Amino acid sequence: MDILEVHQVTDELMAAFERLVPQLSSSGRKPSRDEITQIVESPATVLYIARDPDRQGAQGGSQGEIVGTLTLAMYRIPTGLKAWIEDVVVDESARGKRIGELLCLAAIERAKAAGAKGVDLTSRPSREAANRLYQRMGFQKRDTNSYRFNFPK
Repeated sequence: MDILEVHQVTDELMAAFERLVPQLSSSGRKPSRDEITQIVESPATVLYIARDPDRQGAQGGSQGEIVGTLTLAMYRIPTGLKAWIEDVVVDESARGKRIGELLCLAAIERAKAAGAKGVDLTSRPSREAANRLYQRMGFQKRDTNSYRFNFPK
């Protein structure tokens, strides 16, 4: 499995997001090319993909099909550098091969190298396999209140 940072938005990458986002969230809106470009070009985010060299994607090519993605967000606050892992998704047909773990490890190493003291993430309780993975990797469940302010539609 190859874990790579994305530096260019391609049709193949966009097709992967079309396929993967619905597997992450049934209510999630698929990102536009401009939105993915903003992620790739932002100094505050790193987009990772997992390529399976044993699978050829619909777009062809010899690099292997994109079977997973993760976004690492890092930003400075007065108390230090914050690092968050967001939107980890592995194709249903490729699960059970440590792809999510490899994506997380790449993000953790990048955050550590940047000077973050740790990496945070959230996961819905219904994502049981993902929660087991995060705990197995050493992520600790925090006793905190999580709040969201939703803007009126």
